[in-house]
Amino acid sequence: MTTLDPIKVDVKEQAKQAQGASKTLSLLTTEEKNQALLIIADELEKETDYILNENKKDLERGKEKGFTEAFMDRLSLSEERVKDFANGLREVAELEDPVGEVISDWSLDNGMQVEQVRVPLGVIGMIYEARPNVTVDATGLALKSGNAIVLKGGSNALNSNKGIVRVIHAALPKTKIPVEAVQLIATTDREATSQLFTMKEHIDVLIPRGGGALINTVVNNATVPVLETGVGNCHIYFDQSAEVDKAINILINAKTDRPAVCNAVETLIVHKKWLEENQDALEKALAENNIKVHGDDHIVNTFKDAILADEDDWSNEYLGLEIAIKTVENTQEAIDHIEQYGTKHSEAIITEDATSASLFRNLVDAAAVYHNASTRFTDGSALGFGAEIGISTQKLHARGPMGLPALTTIKYCMTGTGQTR
Repeated sequence: MTTLDPIKVDVKEQAKQAQGASKTLSLLTTEEKNQALLIIADELEKETDYILNENKKDLERGKEKGFTEAFMDRLSLSEERVKDFANGLREVAELEDPVGEVISDWSLDNGMQVEQVRVPLGVIGMIYEARPNVTVDATGLALKSGNAIVLKGGSNALNSNKGIVRVIHAALPKTKIPVEAVQLIATTDREATSQLFTMKEHIDVLIPRGGGALINTVVNNATVPVLETGVGNCHIYFDQSAEVDKAINILINAKTDRPAVCNAVETLIVHKKWLEENQDALEKALAENNIKVHGDDHIVNTFKDAILADEDDWSNEYLGLEIAIKTVENTQEAIDHIEQYGTKHSEAIITEDATSASLFRNLVDAAAVYHNASTRFTDGSALGFGAEIGISTQKLHARGPMGLPALTTIKYCMTGTGQTR
């Protein structure tokens, strides 16, 4: 088996090769897949200098283009980050393999045995923006769940992605996994991405991961089934009975821990009576953390340096140290605001009132709803699933952090003794 050259681009041929490789993958044992992930992890660490040199090309180009600090942070790799995603593969190897799990089984009246079994999806098309770590994370999850993968990363990370996939391709001949199981569409041509949208005969599912524009483009144009990962316009609501220190600590964590991720909070909704009593503490905490405030009329009239929020601010994913603040009279008003502007990702209520908490939990339509906790926990690792390929905000097949089981489907396997109908 020879190493593939990720620079050569023929999207249909690459998808066909991935489809062929998926048949071999579906027959591999858990041990064979785990061993492959460990070999890839070792190869990535061994080739750290090469990967960082390729990443440097993207970073230099990013500086020339004037990319934001947050964007450059997502694009940037370091020795520690390479080690982290190599260790991520080792962690995936430790996870339980969902493939072959018998979800349920029963006997029919005629004696035929029925089993509902987890099987791989087949070929995953992964379309994502400038996060080179996704190249490794998505590949590891796909291979562990028995799927081949076709990767289409953002053009701004092209050199990084090509370097990483070359290393993966160098490792795969030492394993039972065909090199063709991992394909990279290594071009900046948007037509190549558009091709992926319509190749139902070779691609079983598309997973877009990135900003709203990317996700909407895939959802609106694909004829291949889409596992939609969501933009995170996440809200935290301070109810009237919220404990001050608890509420503020949760808010600051959700805003500042990693501002550029999808589970960071973007809007604070606050009960007016809570604000009357605790505005000084809230305003101080926001100022100490250099968080710029966009607010409604009440906030602008009472907060120092607050900017009047426009319609875009209520639906904006700031991905930085900015926040919108909305004042309300009760929990239902908070729920209504979330219903209008939320993205069905992660929403939280901070309250000591069980009735308010129950109303919020039952009426808010989101993949993750929190009571007295930070939205930053909407993450496969944090919730105990291990790694994730994205966070789904849709309602069919998978919702919330998508780990290994979300990359499988079911097959009904029947065993008879000659039964006919």
